Amino acid sequence: MTDSNTKERCDGCGKKAVLQDMQGNEFCDSCSQLARLVQADSPLLSRICSLIRPDLQGSEGGAQICGQNMPVELPEVMDAVRYRTRDRELNTWYVSVSELHGNPVEIFASTAFDRDHHLQSRISNLTTITRLVSLVLRHVFLGEVLTLEKTIKQLHRSSRQKNDLPDMLTRVLSRYVKYPAKTDAALEKEEKDS
Repeated sequence: MTDSNTKERCDGCGKKAVLQDMQGNEFCDSCSQLARLVQADSPLLSRICSLIRPDLQGSEGGAQICGQNMPVELPEVMDAVRYRTRDRELNTWYVSVSELHGNPVEIFASTAFDRDHHLQSRISNLTTITRLVSLVLRHVFLGEVLTLEKTIKQLHRSSRQKNDLPDMLTRVLSRYVKYPAKTDAALEKEEKDS
């Protein structure tokens, strides 16, 4: 859950609100209630989905597409394994892998030299890589849905300064969002203009 004084964009509706974390997503109260209902009663979701989207009812194996593979929510505390490694310039790095049922679901990396200005751009790129790899790991092992908006949000959060690599990638990829108002960068611009 985010800080109660901080308002961010809801992954569901895109409105700015105090958010609640749910299965790697951040939802406002309304979207969170809907998500909990969907999570608690997946047979109801399948029934409603088959009624309003019959085109999603079957697949090659005959299984229902809508409502299957419901993602698993990450617990507040997880086991992790820390690895110490060195880069080609002999800087020591620590890589921590959070595991759920023996599967990697998040990855973090840090170094004792993160205050070194020469390493700042590398650390920004490292943060980007670990955020995106964690997003993929949650998709592979937990069934979390990947979206362009989630990818852009992770890139935006990785940026340490204007025009660094994550910032440039955020700006370029934001052009491909069907509902650009849902991206942080577009929403910030929209707020400044109003």
